[in-house]
Amino acid sequence: MKEVEFAIRYEPGVDELMDVFHEYPSLSCRSSICYSSETAMWRIDHVRGSEAAIEAFSAVFLDEDRCNECLDRPTCDSTREYHVLDQSPESRTVYTYRREVHRCHSLPYFVLDHVGDGVAFESRRTGGEYRWKILYPGDEGVGELFDTMEAILRDGLSLELSHLRQSGNWDADTRTAFQLSHDQWEILSHAVEAGYYARPREVTVAELSDRLGLPRSTVQYRLRSAEDLIVSEFVRNTL
Repeated sequence: MKEVEFAIRYEPGVDELMDVFHEYPSLSCRSSICYSSETAMWRIDHVRGSEAAIEAFSAVFLDEDRCNECLDRPTCDSTREYHVLDQSPESRTVYTYRREVHRCHSLPYFVLDHVGDGVAFESRRTGGEYRWKILYPGDEGVGELFDTMEAILRDGLSLELSHLRQSGNWDADTRTAFQLSHDQWEILSHAVEAGYYARPREVTVAELSDRLGLPRSTVQYRLRSAEDLIVSEFVRNTL
């Protein structure tokens, strides 16, 4: 088995959906299931962010008249339908079914055309980046695949091959990440960026609370509850 990861980067203003991620940097969308054939693609995405970010995301993503996948143009002639499986003010779980994918020049379309059947996909959208993790049987290289996709990218998009290696652990981080609340996710993000988990520690809980304008007890509680969840899930899923 081989594993390869591609990152598609979008400049602001070139894609309506990715502009939502530019506008709301804490918004994230991860797929837990994503499969494609020569004629169809089906997937389940988990979206998490602030209430305003989720509303903005839903207004664009669930519009069946536009394409969320095309690399060479903003829309295509494929047929798509969406079903919201679960929702809260700060999250959505969405099932997508796309038909006639041969009419849409998306990353899964090119991958299947290059390596054939048996491919599994994971994806994540955040900021201006759409990252794809691909698992496939066989030893096919990806140089030609990279060149083919890069050649059709519309203006404002760029492609990066992040890594190519033997297959690793799939989906454990997704299962854990989407059990975190939006508040826990945000406090962890700020803590990591500020150096709270560096050694030696570069910021204290009190300093974090001052930066975020939150009571020290609230910051401490969110950090501790998030850490407890992550450690418990890591032990359960990987050890």
